[in-house]
Amino acid sequence: MMLHQELIDKANKNIEVLKKQVAENHWRLHYHVASRANWINDPNGFVYYDGEYHLFYQHHPYSAEWGPMYWGHVKSKDLANWEHLPIALAPSEDYDQDGCFSGSAIEKDGKLYLMYTGNTWTGENRDTDLKQVQCLAVSEDGIRFRKLEQNPVISGVPVGNVNPNHIRDPKVWKHGEYYYCVLGSKTNEEAGQILLYRSTNLTDWDFLSMAAKGEGNFGFMWECPDLFHLDGKDILVMSPQGVKPEGDLYHNLHQSGYVIGSLNYETGIFEHGPFTMLDYGFDFYAPQTTLDAKGRRVMVSWMAMWESDMPEREFDWAGAMTLPRELTLANGKVISKPVPELKALRGEFIEYRNIKMKGEAKLPGISGDCIELEVVVDAKTSAEFGLKLRVDEERQQETVLVYHAREETLTFDRKKAGVGPRGIRKAPAVLKNGQLHLHIYIDKSSIEVFINGGEQVMTGRVYPSEQATGICFFAEDELEIVSLKKWDIGKSI
Repeated sequence: MMLHQELIDKANKNIEVLKKQVAENHWRLHYHVASRANWINDPNGFVYYDGEYHLFYQHHPYSAEWGPMYWGHVKSKDLANWEHLPIALAPSEDYDQDGCFSGSAIEKDGKLYLMYTGNTWTGENRDTDLKQVQCLAVSEDGIRFRKLEQNPVISGVPVGNVNPNHIRDPKVWKHGEYYYCVLGSKTNEEAGQILLYRSTNLTDWDFLSMAAKGEGNFGFMWECPDLFHLDGKDILVMSPQGVKPEGDLYHNLHQSGYVIGSLNYETGIFEHGPFTMLDYGFDFYAPQTTLDAKGRRVMVSWMAMWESDMPEREFDWAGAMTLPRELTLANGKVISKPVPELKALRGEFIEYRNIKMKGEAKLPGISGDCIELEVVVDAKTSAEFGLKLRVDEERQQETVLVYHAREETLTFDRKKAGVGPRGIRKAPAVLKNGQLHLHIYIDKSSIEVFINGGEQVMTGRVYPSEQATGICFFAEDELEIVSLKKWDIGKSI
């Protein structure tokens, strides 16, 4: 096999060739992290290191399809403006020759360590013919990484009811004198679970426990676990595969969410409550968090979904990251808000107040495909109301947000959003003193909707025409737009 750095250099050159034409695509995001070209999926190694935020991601640098995984790399001083860096990891060794799968990052002795899953296919069946081990790479400068000679640092699976083929996505942290990591896994009977390991030095790991296991409709595999302390509670974020739809919930191919509980560091058992979605939209998977220098818990996620149609592939790119979201805990729920640093990207500003309306209304200056909106609506007597975004009347394109007062739900409807995936998603949303608060980010081919101060979030990719910049308010009866703020958003990556 080629040497690690040779593989990285070759991949970087391939991306350089494509990046200009990709940047010219009209669906290309302006203020969300995406590779300069070709495929990306899970965020990896999200970490605050040496005064900057580093974010890595699963990356196939040779096509806009999933393939042998590399780790792409960006960094930021403020979570708003991002800089592309050279690829960090390539599948160069016998233990990771078919992919450097997902993992995390941690600082130790001033160096940056990446802990990841090395994947090897052992046959044709991608569900049963694979070997997954856990590996380390280290960097002195946060840019160039070398893999440790001790790799793999976790090989095989522990004794017990653990599927021998699926053990991946290490998330590492330090608690007291020990390092800990959780791994996504499943039982031999196809129930998702997480495994907990402990180490004094990152290289020698002891298995502690099957920390938690799914029961009932909780999926056949728990991917991308992330366990952290937040406002007095332990939170386990994960992405269970195979959860079956229940009412308005779980209609994506796979889900991402959290449970709240308590980890006993002596027994290694995590006692927890029920599963809750982190995002009720279409395109949100494999979230990962980091603790920054301000003591905030910040999360990013892959803004796409497995087996979803991605029209941008035609233009040699696929996938992106959500905006960074700050997590807090309130009334037994995780609240997700866009980080305040994003305000630095704001440009031209327009504001309206106390607009009474019925039927449909367009407001001068309220349009665009790369904007931020803050809207407060007093429902008055209107049982159904909302916004049409990315409207192109000539082509009959629109993405619609509809509030249903009787159901207390917000619907994200992209049946007429343009080309690409369709569908409807619903999120629970209760009016606050008769009012609905929406914070909306529109970026070329994405929409993120924060509901009632981040109590719920809905994320979706949309692929309308370049002309689809219209915005329209509608209500079946009288309502009042109490406040409407709109900013143009500048390019940040």
